[in-house]
Amino acid sequence: MNIILMGPPGAGKGTQAELIKVAYPIPHISTGDMFREAVLNGTAMGKEAKKYMDAGQLVPDEVTIGIVEDRLAQGDCEKGFLLDGFPRTTLQAQALDQVVAKRGKNVEVALNISVPEEILLLRMSGRVSCTTCKAVYNTKFSPPASTGVCDKCGGELVQRSDDKEETVKNRLKVYQDQTQPLLNYYEQQGNLTTLDGNRDSVEVFKDVKAILENLR
Repeated sequence: MNIILMGPPGAGKGTQAELIKVAYPIPHISTGDMFREAVLNGTAMGKEAKKYMDAGQLVPDEVTIGIVEDRLAQGDCEKGFLLDGFPRTTLQAQALDQVVAKRGKNVEVALNISVPEEILLLRMSGRVSCTTCKAVYNTKFSPPASTGVCDKCGGELVQRSDDKEETVKNRLKVYQDQTQPLLNYYEQQGNLTTLDGNRDSVEVFKDVKAILENLR
């Protein structure tokens, strides 16, 4: 199964990726993981990417696509893959189709987890984490017993700068502007499935599993 996982920040992609990984023998591949692995292994594409990363610049599409191609050629992707964070543009999606087609395969489904913006704002702007044990809470949905204090270790709870409301609004707008053409691309391909992510993660995964079982 060759799967693309999509959804805005705070939609629960990470949780669904973990559940998919446990249920199916395919690797969960995130863009960050791919870059780190390529740089660590000193591959040709990794060395090229490092030049841009060290200069604080965006890695160009051709390098990113090369790293994706190298990663998908590894043995653990023989039975499929779950891509998270790539593609981000229509150009990248077209390049991915070409990479997968070289292996005689195709992207079978693009799973898009959709959550209303007001819920995403609540989820993300309410997040706080422990400076000691890294436990995560939500002041609106799953608050600690004592404000600002971790239930597990008594450490201080703080909010990340990118989870502040104005920053979250900007992140969501950037995501929407960047991703809508990509959603249109997969819809035209006939392999886009949008799921209601404004539910318990177990309920969302039931729908994910039903979709994936139809691919087998």
